[in-house]
Amino acid sequence: MDNTIQYIDSETTRRILHMYGLMNKAKYPGLVLMALCLMFLTGPDALAQASRGSLGESGSRAGTAGAAELLIPMTARTSALAGATSAGMINMGGLEALYSNPAGLAANYGTSAMFSRVEYVADIGVNYLAIGQSIGDNSNIALTVAAWDFGNLPLTRVDAPENSNVTFDVSFITVGLTFSRQLTDRIAAGITIKSVNEKIADVQASTVAWDAGMTYAVGESGLRFGVALKNIGTELQFSGNGLIHAVNLTGQEPTAAANAVAIEADGVQLPTLLDFGVSYTTNVGASSAVTFASSFRSNSFDQDQYGFAIEYGFQELFFLRGGFVADEGRDDTFYDGATFGAGINLGLGGTSRLMVDYTFVPTDNFDDVQYITATLNF
Repeated sequence: MDNTIQYIDSETTRRILHMYGLMNKAKYPGLVLMALCLMFLTGPDALAQASRGSLGESGSRAGTAGAAELLIPMTARTSALAGATSAGMINMGGLEALYSNPAGLAANYGTSAMFSRVEYVADIGVNYLAIGQSIGDNSNIALTVAAWDFGNLPLTRVDAPENSNVTFDVSFITVGLTFSRQLTDRIAAGITIKSVNEKIADVQASTVAWDAGMTYAVGESGLRFGVALKNIGTELQFSGNGLIHAVNLTGQEPTAAANAVAIEADGVQLPTLLDFGVSYTTNVGASSAVTFASSFRSNSFDQDQYGFAIEYGFQELFFLRGGFVADEGRDDTFYDGATFGAGINLGLGGTSRLMVDYTFVPTDNFDDVQYITATLNF
């Protein structure tokens, strides 16, 4: 094992465990086992890619990764809680939890379906659909689809830079298949395989990526921990007719026909991240509960991030949420860092329930980002 991986195994793990006061292995053996198992299963290459931020390069390659849409939360509750949901939380459904950590799907029971609409900046919209199913023996599977809608964009060219009535389409579609299993009464694990597809006019790119994670619940204490490694995959490289240009070669006669030359685009890596989270739920009186959550995200291609969130629930019926994302590069984004949301959980008879969540995320210079998510469990 090389020095880089030794550093990851010792320093990064120790820093995270110290952050939450978990160096006492006797007190939290399941958490330590969970973190070490994930590091072993993902392999040295994945860990090296995910831990570049921890090795002092955080932010030095910002803007150089592809498929940045993989970093945007797709659901209202996750966004309202500043993405600090890698540990999951009591009463969080499996489909909601799997975005941050595929192990969270283990909380799914029976059949569930989710639809989420994101009103992003610059009139960009996102539709997100997820379907989950228990398959017995403490296991669950889920299918997710995220489709970005950019509308019709005016086509411009180098020789015709003015807007025209001619438009072109842009589509980003990510399809994921998740499997999770409750390994013990405290530990759950999950993995997501996803196809990432991007198309801009007549050029396109696609690749395959995966996420893996584990969660650990400390008995009935309301304390939970989670770790997830996300967006590990091959490079994203564009190709297509849009990269073919007609040019005159050096030394060619001026009257000769132009030659069709295909430009080979460089591949770009995916925005890998390593996410550690903790959540704690406590009852407030006989009918209310409060959950505190936090996470540390080590980004390979951006500044490391810290997420902090709180959720108040009344009789498991009404919920108020808020969060904040902190990082050194906050001034370089259009986000304020704060997130706000609310939700309602309605019984539909029997064991069926409908959860409707709303979130808004303040921004600078743009309209606020808004989410609305509906989840049906039956």
